[in-house]
Amino acid sequence: MNLNTLKPKRKFGQNFLTDDNIAKDIVSYLSDNKTKTIIEVGPGKGILSNFLLKISNRKIKLIEIDKECIEYLKNKFSNIEKHLINDDFLNIDLKAFKEPLSIIGNFPYNISSQILFKLYENKSIVNEMVGMFQFEVAERICSNHGTKKYGILSVLIQAFYDVKMMKKIKPQCFFPAPNVDSAVIKINKKNDNINCDEILFKKIVKQSFGQRRKTIWNSLKNFNIPKNKKEDTIFAKRPEQLSVSDFIYLTNLVGNENI
Repeated sequence: MNLNTLKPKRKFGQNFLTDDNIAKDIVSYLSDNKTKTIIEVGPGKGILSNFLLKISNRKIKLIEIDKECIEYLKNKFSNIEKHLINDDFLNIDLKAFKEPLSIIGNFPYNISSQILFKLYENKSIVNEMVGMFQFEVAERICSNHGTKKYGILSVLIQAFYDVKMMKKIKPQCFFPAPNVDSAVIKINKKNDNINCDEILFKKIVKQSFGQRRKTIWNSLKNFNIPKNKKEDTIFAKRPEQLSVSDFIYLTNLVGNENI
């Protein structure tokens, strides 16, 4: 394939990063030395891959759904085939790697929430993530309670990971230029457990924000909550008022009979 002929495809949400300095910075944000494998999601034309492939003490895997990008990368880099996986990242069984992972990528904005839920579901093996997201999504993940952007993903991710906004990126750094600003965020695991039932925790968080204008009491009225607990003031609050630790407290308060 001619290296000048690869065009971004809308169906894959491709907006290729074009700034080498930004790419170098993004790769430099990887810091967890416990991880054995770095997975890049959607390498595209390989601007991040160029720096990742220079890392000698980790396994590097590049997961790309677009067959034309796969061919492009094979032509651009020598000996890259052993690093390439032609598949949809959302279909990959991350636990099959059986070792701590770092995830990195200029993530397609049309599946950014799905990528974050996949991170959450694989928190036992994913130690860190460095990713480019639409700025509004990045804000949501990093938001604290008490703000309108705070929601389900904010709570679920922050329960297990420290999150930090690293860099805001303007549209002109991509081809084609998206209609929105972007941002790189860094996510590092802090907890393996949260001292409550995780299944119930997730259920309560999703149920609460599913009706975010209602009080917790009204959102959880279908739960079997013991009568002696109903007077707790937490039930009079709305979900965006509750911190992650408040949701953990609420989960334990509601009780395991709702699992």
